[in-house]
Amino acid sequence: MPLQLTDFPKKVKIVEVGARDGLQNESHILDISAKIALINRLAQTGLHYIEAGAFVSPKKIPQMADSAQVLAGIERIKNVHYMALVPNLMGFEAASAAKADEIAIFAAASETFSKRNINCSIEESFERFKPVIQAAKQAKIPVRGYLSCVLGCPYEGEISVQKVAILSKKLWDMGCYEISLGDTIGVGVASQTYQLIQEVRNLVPIEKIAVHFHDTYGQALANIIVAMQLGVTVIDSSVAGLGGCPYAEGASGNVATEDVVYALNKMGIQTGVDLNLLSLTGQWISKVCKRPHLSKVGQVIASKIAANKPLVPNF
Repeated sequence: MPLQLTDFPKKVKIVEVGARDGLQNESHILDISAKIALINRLAQTGLHYIEAGAFVSPKKIPQMADSAQVLAGIERIKNVHYMALVPNLMGFEAASAAKADEIAIFAAASETFSKRNINCSIEESFERFKPVIQAAKQAKIPVRGYLSCVLGCPYEGEISVQKVAILSKKLWDMGCYEISLGDTIGVGVASQTYQLIQEVRNLVPIEKIAVHFHDTYGQALANIIVAMQLGVTVIDSSVAGLGGCPYAEGASGNVATEDVVYALNKMGIQTGVDLNLLSLTGQWISKVCKRPHLSKVGQVIASKIAANKPLVPNF
């Protein structure tokens, strides 16, 4: 039986990754005040889950070296969760000290990518995560799990969806409350996404699965729609389409949050996000980063502002 429009969820949770996944690949490193301003602006739009930094090696990811100062400087809003990425126990301790509301650990479905990204095998990465999850549990800090290269690897090519499902279950069994499936190089198409979600949801509850699509080939929004039809209600996205991956040459930014919110609004799916305010934030951060505004919706709203015309209505 074909999927119907009624198969879509009534409400979706958006995890905004622009201030971390977005900025970590920018050649122009923002100063602390700009990062704080970005996070504060995003929180004012109605987004409730914001990646605010990463406690990783400053030599490898210098853009995130000031994450502790950023978390200390933001204006925290009630019901907004400020998240941080951590690779190991040391990173967790730093994130905890900085009062991150949640942490995220990150594994890969590709052995080569794992070694290039975090300098260890997939199995070794899971061993590193065990004490992190244990410490987070004791501190009552939720842990989110990322899995990279789920639809393709820049070094190994295609990745088995069965492998992705097994690794996703491993993260779930370890104690991650949510598993974010990342198409790191943005090569996946709708049919692959369908197969991926079908396979993973056999092992992990569908309500615990998130999707994280980069838009390298312009397929991210189509993939998101397929994922939602299969029951996914958590979407990662990045304001203004910021992002990329330092270890995946050619990968473009994440799907733009503005484009996602516009599509969901038009489909009658609740996000709680003020699209106009979000688009203005995207326009602002693009100028700060000295880069094009990659959100198509954001570009439309910017042109309307320039022409003194009404903005896109919130639905």
